[in-house]
Amino acid sequence: MEKWKKLEEEAREIRRSEADWNFIESQPPKIRAALKFYVETGDIRLASRIADMSIEEFRGLLRSARIPVVV
Repeated sequence: MEKWKKLEEEAREIRRSEADWNFIESQPPKIRAALKFYVETGDIRLASRIADMSIEEFRGLLRSARIPVVV
């Protein structure tokens, strides 16, 4: 259990450090909230629903925001 928490925290730190925060902050509120949610949780399904986008569209947005998909 502790190992998983550590891995999740490492993934979160990678997403935080690599993200283009200027791009994220320039987005409309719903998109900005979805991107921030993804950075913190890594839950692409729920984040794409928050943004009202398909997963494929949201992945494109992640690329634009330079947020890595860490698995």
